[in-house]
Amino acid sequence: MKPPEIRKLLIANRGEIAVRIQRSAKEMGIRTVAVFSDVDRCAPHVLGSDEAYPLQGNSSRETYLDADKIIDIGRKTNCDAIHPGYGFLSENADFAQATISAGMIFVGPPPDAMRMMGSKTHARNLMIKAKVPVVPGTPSYLKNYDEALEAARTIGFPILLKAVHGGGGKGMRKVATEKELQASFEQARSESLAAFKSDEIFLEKYLVNPRHIEIQILADAHGSCIFLGERECSIQRRHQKVIEECPSSKLSDDTKNAMGSAAIQAAKACGYVNAGTIEFMVDESEAFYFLEMNTRLQVEHPTTELVYRLDLVKEQIKIAQGGKLSLTQRDIVPEGHAIECRICAEDPYNGFLPSTGIIEEFTPSEGIGVRNDSGAHQGSEISLFYDSLLAKLITWGEDREEARRRMIRALSEYKISGVATTIPLCAFVLSHPQFIEGKYNINFLEDFFNPNRLTPDHEIDMVASFVAASLYHNRQNESIILNSDGATVSAWKRGRLEE
Repeated sequence: MKPPEIRKLLIANRGEIAVRIQRSAKEMGIRTVAVFSDVDRCAPHVLGSDEAYPLQGNSSRETYLDADKIIDIGRKTNCDAIHPGYGFLSENADFAQATISAGMIFVGPPPDAMRMMGSKTHARNLMIKAKVPVVPGTPSYLKNYDEALEAARTIGFPILLKAVHGGGGKGMRKVATEKELQASFEQARSESLAAFKSDEIFLEKYLVNPRHIEIQILADAHGSCIFLGERECSIQRRHQKVIEECPSSKLSDDTKNAMGSAAIQAAKACGYVNAGTIEFMVDESEAFYFLEMNTRLQVEHPTTELVYRLDLVKEQIKIAQGGKLSLTQRDIVPEGHAIECRICAEDPYNGFLPSTGIIEEFTPSEGIGVRNDSGAHQGSEISLFYDSLLAKLITWGEDREEARRRMIRALSEYKISGVATTIPLCAFVLSHPQFIEGKYNINFLEDFFNPNRLTPDHEIDMVASFVAASLYHNRQNESIILNSDGATVSAWKRGRLEE
């Protein structure tokens, strides 16, 4: 039987990920179909597509989360396949099944695998059977507060309450003492219900000062599965990743290989096919524990692409067409180091509130080893309807230090005005001694970032870089930068001094 061929692909998403998928599809000779909300009518993903169709409306629920609308457009335009990107419907097993039932290929894992890994408690129990280490926790959701209290006393404080069907930090609460438990339990249930239409909560032991490490896997329908190294995702704010790097700078090779093997075990346990990511928490002794599986492409996938010199979207499409993996585990050899900064329309000086408005200037940085994945441009309207991510800036270097210095340079050249962005926050992190040494964990921003203090007691370069980026990007791109002694120098001169 001839394998299916994708000639026309509907991208059920928006922003930078829709643009990124478009590019790979076009390089494969595949026509692309975009869908768009009213506010996105002139967005880059619309302008760059071969065909584009309105979803009519603005809220996520009436546009990018309306599976019936999207599948109907795919059917009417004779699309062979749908790629969900990440977010929105990407991990919705019913959407995947509906796509298949409509006669189209779903570029992602089988619906059954998504269902198995979509419930965190089910996934935990499956991992236990597969002999993948998990954090001590409850085997199923907590029916009431009394069950939560009994479980917390058995496991021991501090604990972490988590939504069974959640992600992105929603429905998640750290609880340090028994006194805090009841209020946190009700808050977590309420938030989970609002975000995921389910108030099912379970709890796990809270690991003190862990690192968040994830393993990228690729699996085909012919039984082959490989892992493509690891990504360090410990720079987070409220469980949302801010900066990622590949590979991790501090884990031993033995730990990395053990995590890779565990990730393959996890993927095989649920019959996984296509690209996916197994997330782990790693404690200070390098013991690691399964956290969850993301049954989709990750936001931070470009770091893996740069280090392993491959296109994960193309690999997804080849697998979806029934192809075999062209790589074996022996072929997977890292080269250099990559760092990704998420540039979001948020104000780090004002509690990270979303920043809305019209982008007046949008000039991404360029140069050797710099990649910009963007879903915005000059004139883009940034609204409250969707995620605040504007772009992802990724740098590659022969080693970690070159990638880090290149990122600082690239951040200083990135020009966005009209909305506040997280560029100053990224500049702060990249210049911090703890980051430079690779000695950080998921509590880094909580421990070190204070938006009201622009002269923390760290090395001079960090102060200059942070203040420079703050002035340059959040205050109308002024050309004057404060030096370490309070004097002013030009941006050009400051850049030369830092080389």
